[in-house]
Amino acid sequence: MNWRVLGLGALLLWVITVVMIVALFVQGHTRPGADGRTEIILAPTERDMVLAEMRQLLKAVHGVVTVLGSADQNLNAAEAAARAAGMSMAADVNPAVMVKLPLAFKQMGMSIHKDMDHLADGIAQGESSIQILNRLSSMTARCTTCHDMYRFATTK
Repeated sequence: MNWRVLGLGALLLWVITVVMIVALFVQGHTRPGADGRTEIILAPTERDMVLAEMRQLLKAVHGVVTVLGSADQNLNAAEAAARAAGMSMAADVNPAVMVKLPLAFKQMGMSIHKDMDHLADGIAQGESSIQILNRLSSMTARCTTCHDMYRFATTK
């Protein structure tokens, strides 16, 4: 066999593999849903893990809003609630799950974690309640957009 042909064949297989990996990273493991949203297909344990992270984000928002609505407004507690849902929370996500998520979903999720850190910084720097609520409003708008776009389906 000619080494040149073998080399070109290997290069072609490598290019095809890279293209498939990039496509999977961008599209994720998805399909159109019956309700118009994109279904993200995960194993049941993977779905539970992503939903648990979403609940933690919601609890952080609740923690900040609760402090803002209280008489003493313990801003240290609000900062801690926001910081707990920051980028440190996203640091140990399973790469096998990340590859199944579509790129737009990953981008929205990471932006929320970054914004939670920025929110905590703003609270620590003495931002007003209105400024904090405006930050939260911007963040929860992305949450509702994501929930309007995606839903989870599980593999059997």
